[in-house]
Amino acid sequence: MNELKRTALIMAGGRGTRFWPKSRKSLPKQFLSLTGDGKTMLQLTVERILPIVDMEDIFISTNYDYKDIVIEQLPDLPKKNILCEPVGRNTAPCIGLGAIHIQKKYDDAIIFVISSDHQIKIPELYRDTLLQGSLIASENNNIVQIGITPNYPETGYGYIKFDPEQRKISAYKVDKFVEKPNLEKAKEYLKTNQYLWNAGLFIWKASTVLSCMKEFMKDTYDKLMVIQDSIGQEDYEEILEKEFSSMESISIDYGIMEKAEDIYVIPGNFGWDDVGSWLAVGRLQNKNEDGNVINGDVITLKTEDSIIQGNNKLIAIIGVENIIVVDSDDALLIADADHAGDIKEVMEILEKEGREELL
Repeated sequence: MNELKRTALIMAGGRGTRFWPKSRKSLPKQFLSLTGDGKTMLQLTVERILPIVDMEDIFISTNYDYKDIVIEQLPDLPKKNILCEPVGRNTAPCIGLGAIHIQKKYDDAIIFVISSDHQIKIPELYRDTLLQGSLIASENNNIVQIGITPNYPETGYGYIKFDPEQRKISAYKVDKFVEKPNLEKAKEYLKTNQYLWNAGLFIWKASTVLSCMKEFMKDTYDKLMVIQDSIGQEDYEEILEKEFSSMESISIDYGIMEKAEDIYVIPGNFGWDDVGSWLAVGRLQNKNEDGNVINGDVITLKTEDSIIQGNNKLIAIIGVENIIVVDSDDALLIADADHAGDIKEVMEILEKEGREELL
């Protein structure tokens, strides 16, 4: 059997609300540089995958608002590989849209489904893990996920329970998917060594994911087939708008993963970080001797374990610890680091007040 073409579908349509005020509707976090090297999260994601996937086989799923940003940040990417959703419909329709484009181009291919806003500390091991997964996904209709080996009892992620007795190369048969646990449950999961964090990293053939959609999401599948028939035609945009907008908004986890058979998971130990809030900057960038991560014109006195992101003016911080300060042209965020996840609530208030210019 000939080896299948390897492709990547990078999901880059999210809002990144927990990175306000730097992340906005017009420029969400995947298009920002958060790692201190000047490269955006999207650019780093593409750079990371390029040794095993050709640029012409990388597809970016986003929306029309961000198409020009993607073109600017990835000038070597073929423009036809930027797949713009007319509306957000969660991950299942997003992945389905990518699959029909890839199937149209290659008849069948391996698809690495990855997020544009994750950080990987050991990219070589990450690529090796993806390649191992592609071997398993090539067989029959196997679905492969990369789960992250947990090193503490995280309550903010879903978990994947695997069967240690059923193994295929480096992967284990998935026993079940579990929702975000409370702390007590998370501690139990950690002790068993049979649970992995669900990082939303998928590997499968285009034919496999579309076959699963035909079986478990028939209405979505039928609409995708109508869209696929119009790819390359003059009426593509019109048909995409009509069919995609009428699809059920559902995650791939609920739509397929909790129903399908032959799902395998590979433990990932490549230094994954979901970059979910400003706290991630403290993990991704170097801290000074006081435990602070500082960018911009900043003076700190008796200040420890804080994240301070300056903009165009001097910021002086005195006598505080464990805070987040983020300055932008039109807004200033000051937060206790323990409440970093509550930034989303600020967005909700601004939305209610109709202050669109700040969103």
